[in-house]
Amino acid sequence: MANVSTKKVALSGMVGNILEWYDFTLYGYLAVILSKLFFPSDNEFASLLASFGAFAVGFFFRPLGSVILGYIGDKYGRKKALIISIFLMAFPTFFIGLLPTYNDIGVLAPILLIILRILQGISTGGEYTTSVSFVVEHSPAEKRGFYGSINLLGAVIGIMFGSLMGAFITSIFDKESLETFGWRIGFLFGIVLAFVGIYLRRKAEETPVFLAIEEENKTKNPLLKTFIHHPKEFLISIIYSSLQGVAFFLLFVYLPTFYQKVLKIEPSTALFINSFAMTVLILLIPVMAYLSDKVGRKLFLLVSTFLYSVSSVFLFKLILTGDITNIIVAHVLFAVISSGFMAILPTFLIETFPADVRNTAFSVGYNIALGIFGGTVPIVATYLISKTQNPLSPSFYLTAVAFAVFITTLFIKETKNKPLY
Repeated sequence: MANVSTKKVALSGMVGNILEWYDFTLYGYLAVILSKLFFPSDNEFASLLASFGAFAVGFFFRPLGSVILGYIGDKYGRKKALIISIFLMAFPTFFIGLLPTYNDIGVLAPILLIILRILQGISTGGEYTTSVSFVVEHSPAEKRGFYGSINLLGAVIGIMFGSLMGAFITSIFDKESLETFGWRIGFLFGIVLAFVGIYLRRKAEETPVFLAIEEENKTKNPLLKTFIHHPKEFLISIIYSSLQGVAFFLLFVYLPTFYQKVLKIEPSTALFINSFAMTVLILLIPVMAYLSDKVGRKLFLLVSTFLYSVSSVFLFKLILTGDITNIIVAHVLFAVISSGFMAILPTFLIETFPADVRNTAFSVGYNIALGIFGGTVPIVATYLISKTQNPLSPSFYLTAVAFAVFITTLFIKETKNKPLY
């Protein structure tokens, strides 16, 4: 059993990710409302597209955040980078809740919104990956997979809280109240979570792995060293993280909007379905991660990417029947498949890189992939459906990316027993 200090470190990583992802993705769940308030247009599709464009902007700045916070994490400590990231997320979120709309100040409203989204993107670019490094480097060798999944668990819980907050807000307010002030509540609430995360991270200790390489790393450039000495590992991190981006943001961020716009399901019902599927994902993540400590990472990566490849189109067809029971079943099955991939990925990528470049290499590779394949998912899916007039088209996208990762997995080596130093 892990000692008390390891559990406290895991809790600090988990709580920080709950805050980061609650804040960052609440925007995605309220996109339909925000599109009217900040990007008004006679064309509803154009308005929604602009709103999702602002969502994607945050992701485009994730790589910058990963370079900045990854560098700080490798040169000055994982703890310092984590404290900076939580401040960078909390205050922009709070200010989004205070922003005047387009009707109040005109074009300045969407400009300010985009600036705040950029700051959130910089924060998120270093938060998740640095927290995974932080927790895994504190963990017992035989429990790396389990503890490495704690941060993802926090991220999923945070996103589920965002989903539940969206469902709650859209349930208790009528349309006029929601668009006048109701949407602000979720963003303003984020500041409460911020103080908990800041407190826990200030109390946590630096990782023994970083302390062992601290003096050696002071004169080196971790990003340059990654490109020169670890290009293969860096490419692997991009390939695998691309599936993380497409799968997660298609299945657990975009689908509530899909349910509303394509299937004409009530917003509160769509968000509650999504929250239920995410609850299943939350329950399975630690189970899958625990099992990966017993049998290894590769088997789970193979099985999950194969299942994505062969079942995505079928499960989307089930969703398109419009029957609520079928939708719930399909969404839950997507959650089961996702747990077998997403729970394993963070520890697998940590084990892929050596300690002296780990934080930077993992952060930059992961966030380049999510910037390209994650943040663009809502806008790509909306565009594909509009152009092809085929609501199944997003499932083809997921299938193609998953199959590429499945083929890659056939050629990788097991990382379970690889030293972290």
